[in-house]
Amino acid sequence: MNWLNSEAFTLLGQHIKWSDMTGNIIGLLGLAFGWRRSIWSWPVQFLSGLILFAAFATAHLSGSAGKQIVVMVVAVFGWWHWNRSKGRAADGHIAVRFATWRERAVLLGAAAVGTVAVAGLFHAYPSLSWDPWPDAYIFVGTVVAMYAQARGMVEFWFAWLLVDVVGVPLNFANGFAFSGFVYIVYGALVLWGMRDWWLRTRTDARPVLEGAPA
Repeated sequence: MNWLNSEAFTLLGQHIKWSDMTGNIIGLLGLAFGWRRSIWSWPVQFLSGLILFAAFATAHLSGSAGKQIVVMVVAVFGWWHWNRSKGRAADGHIAVRFATWRERAVLLGAAAVGTVAVAGLFHAYPSLSWDPWPDAYIFVGTVVAMYAQARGMVEFWFAWLLVDVVGVPLNFANGFAFSGFVYIVYGALVLWGMRDWWLRTRTDARPVLEGAPA
């Protein structure tokens, strides 16, 4: 794995690492599959998490590294949930919807409590993270976004936008320039995907027989 953590090239004065670049390109592909409501979004996100875990762990960004472990766990959950889901649209893909107000409150509450708890852990053990609050925010925000995606909620795009707001400056500050650049691209893709899922909630999402192609 040593070659993954070596420098690939320099861009605008920023040193780009192979692990940072490879993991984020794969992650971008996973998000694109998510926009298409393809079940392949999950194994691709799992692979991205595996590579980025190696990148962040060697940089001693435990929050970001730990986030990748959770990304891989949630990716397995998402794969399982989408495989067994009977709620499919007429085109055979996963049907999407807006979360209920109760579900939104749960997501926001979990994000707030989770961020405080993880940040508290980082403050108690400073060696775990250089930037406790933003690291905790990104860690928890990513988990919330992926969980909402697994449940087919349009709100998962909003959660990714909120992660982007903090993720861009944090990655540049910690030497992961390619992650910063990709987060900007994520922002554009998130807006595009959000619009697509939003429009699909207005169509007749009639369920089809179990076993229809995804």
